[in-house]
Amino acid sequence: MKTFKVLGLLLSYPKAEWLSHLDECETVLVKEGALPKKPLSAVLGLVETLRSADLYELQEQYVATFDRGRSHCLHLFEHIHGESRDRGQAMVNLAAAYEDKGLFIDQAELPDYLPLFLEFLSLCPADEAVALLGEPIDIIATIAARLNERHSDYAALFDALVALSKTRPDRDRIREVLAEGQEDTSLEALDKDWEEAAAFAGRPAQNACEACPTPKHGLNVTIQP
Repeated sequence: MKTFKVLGLLLSYPKAEWLSHLDECETVLVKEGALPKKPLSAVLGLVETLRSADLYELQEQYVATFDRGRSHCLHLFEHIHGESRDRGQAMVNLAAAYEDKGLFIDQAELPDYLPLFLEFLSLCPADEAVALLGEPIDIIATIAARLNERHSDYAALFDALVALSKTRPDRDRIREVLAEGQEDTSLEALDKDWEEAAAFAGRPAQNACEACPTPKHGLNVTIQP
């Protein structure tokens, strides 16, 4: 399903190279017809924003949204394993699942990066892709809810993924997480996190995203992370 690949691209760091192909992205989303009308309209709204906005402003917005703090982290295993040792083996297993579909990634890339996971889904048969999408759906739905609270244009992509999944998110758990409040992603808070991380560098690793719900199936992707 090419829709997965397009959604992953739209969720990537804004670069002129792929932003020049937004017309093709829009055509794929409309012609394939995988998204219901409302989520499709929202994603097309994001496409229009990407098409008209200044590149540097888009990049700044992207970094502020996804690279400061853990609440909107695009690395799925960050929400599952944090910095524990289990994450490393999960990465190896997921990369092997990618290779089974002919997707070979650069050593510098982390396989749990959501846009890369979506590219992997685009290589799977549609039924299999939708089933695999259901594994981290609680994480995806939680990020969607948080981004909607912030009125972020990127919420449209996460809402679209929830709409594509046949697995329904655990709404009660997501409400519990949201009740804990938004993470402070200011530069001052980020500096404080770095200072605290350095102070506790010798201690055992803890879950880096304890406020994030554990996915129903542990993001198995036919493997055991």
